Amino acid sequence: MFDHTKDNNYRKLSQISFPPSYAPEASIQPKSALAPSNNNEVHNNDTMLPISPALAPSNSNNNSNVHNKESIVFNVKSYGAVGNGVADDTQAIKMAWDAACLVDSAVVLLPSHQSFMIQSTIFTGPCKPGLTLQIDGTLMPPDGPKSWAKGISKKQWLVFYRLNGMSMQGSGLVDGRGEKWWALPCKPHNKGANKKSPPGPCDSPVAIRFFMSSNITVRGIKIKNSPQFHFRFDGCHDVHIEYININSPALSPNTDGIHIENSNNVKIYNSLVSNGDDCVSIGAGSFNIEIRNITCGPSHGISIGSLGMRNSQACVSNITVKDSEIKHSDNGLRIKTWQGGFGGVSKVTFNNIRMDTVRNPLIIDQYYCNTKNCPNQTSAVYISNIVYANIKGTYDVRSPPMHLACSDYLPCTNLTFSDVELYPAQGQRILNPFCWNAYGSLKTLTIPPVFCLVEGDPDSLPSNDINRC
Repeated sequence: MFDHTKDNNYRKLSQISFPPSYAPEASIQPKSALAPSNNNEVHNNDTMLPISPALAPSNSNNNSNVHNKESIVFNVKSYGAVGNGVADDTQAIKMAWDAACLVDSAVVLLPSHQSFMIQSTIFTGPCKPGLTLQIDGTLMPPDGPKSWAKGISKKQWLVFYRLNGMSMQGSGLVDGRGEKWWALPCKPHNKGANKKSPPGPCDSPVAIRFFMSSNITVRGIKIKNSPQFHFRFDGCHDVHIEYININSPALSPNTDGIHIENSNNVKIYNSLVSNGDDCVSIGAGSFNIEIRNITCGPSHGISIGSLGMRNSQACVSNITVKDSEIKHSDNGLRIKTWQGGFGGVSKVTFNNIRMDTVRNPLIIDQYYCNTKNCPNQTSAVYISNIVYANIKGTYDVRSPPMHLACSDYLPCTNLTFSDVELYPAQGQRILNPFCWNAYGSLKTLTIPPVFCLVEGDPDSLPSNDINRC
């Protein structure tokens, strides 16, 4: 095993990855051969390639990989990782990453049946093409705010920065250990009778954040109990997320499953999300987002926004959500904006969505406010060209099935409804939709009928505010 005590570079590594100055010890093998062999050898074109025992994957079929190219595997155990869930494995994982970063088609392997504790860390690129982080064991942060390293930001745990062509995958688990963060007295559900936050910081870390990265694949990962958002993508493009499982309690605060901000060409397919906030939330500067075959809930649904906070610009376009199910959630498909913002949300399609006991299945809220003191303002984020098609199921009768609250100053336009059928989950009473300044058309009769939707277009729109994206 690699002896880190004899290498002076070990103690010099910071929490930001820098290229290593030493040649790594590693094993060359096909990525598809990460499943173990009884004699620690793999076949490659009928040639036997020896694998160092320290670098060989652990004896579990869970280590198999979908890639077929030759790869060099950097097992974190050979860099000093203990893997007992108690010892701090930060430096060992960082050293394996830094070594793999210099090699084409490299794999950083966290082997199965072991638990690796890592402090808040930034993994930086650029790296050689084809880098894979293979999580077959359990990866976890320190246990709660009191265990967090002093002087380290509590806003993020694992950050992947300036990477191109990286994959994160595996049969293991990322355990965010969020329970002690959710219990902080400053959290909304823990505030006292006066509903005021006690003094002191209330930061909680995002579990996994990709920042200014491209051609990113996240596949097969299971992640649970993040202190805050589970995944966050900022300034990224060409992202493919598939077959992931996100699971946190329904009352865990601000635990969005996947948050997208200032990113484009993002695809989220074939995944399960159950959490305490939005399954997927789409923030400002995002476009060309496709969400397909997602099972969402309990949760707060799939949201665009909130947008336009503090009079800011927010532009979102070309969003598709289809072939999905939302169940036992506070919201279904939501667009929410603050008064005073500017920009626009346009070309959004919600198609073939099943609702199961959802409190607010379809909601546009241009009066979004998370306090009691949000003043009325004239400017607004313009919402137009929104399609609701083939949306069927049941709603929680505490709220109407459709709530379209659009700006007094800048109405919503070109809202289109077809094949929408929403029935009360209990009882026979069908609630009427709510509309305010909502303009559009009914392609088919909806259940319940959206008679409050105004046909056609407003007589006039403030042109200066509808072309600011």
